[in-house]
Amino acid sequence: MRIRKDTEDLQAEEIALVAQVSDALAHPARIRIYQYIMKCNKDRIPVCNKDVVNAFDYSQATISQHIKKLCQSGLIQMQKNDKCSMYYANIGILMKYLDATRKFSTFDAR
Repeated sequence: MRIRKDTEDLQAEEIALVAQVSDALAHPARIRIYQYIMKCNKDRIPVCNKDVVNAFDYSQATISQHIKKLCQSGLIQMQKNDKCSMYYANIGILMKYLDATRKFSTFDAR
């Protein structure tokens, strides 16, 4: 027997997801960093912190703060590898975010 979540709980989870991911994508630099990591992942090029710092005209500390925000939202997953942290775009979270925003944009409040 499957137990289904209450619709209100599901909607609350989607609202939290939209808020969290929207906050992470609210800065243009984070959008660019996320796109860069997605493109590298698509091309099967490994991405570490050093690569992101070299690809953008930001300090290492600034890049780290932006990546931290993207990781907290779930858009990026980090995997420690010796001295380097490897980054992977979590497309599943992005798809859930897009589905939730579509759902809310067609919401009928009658």
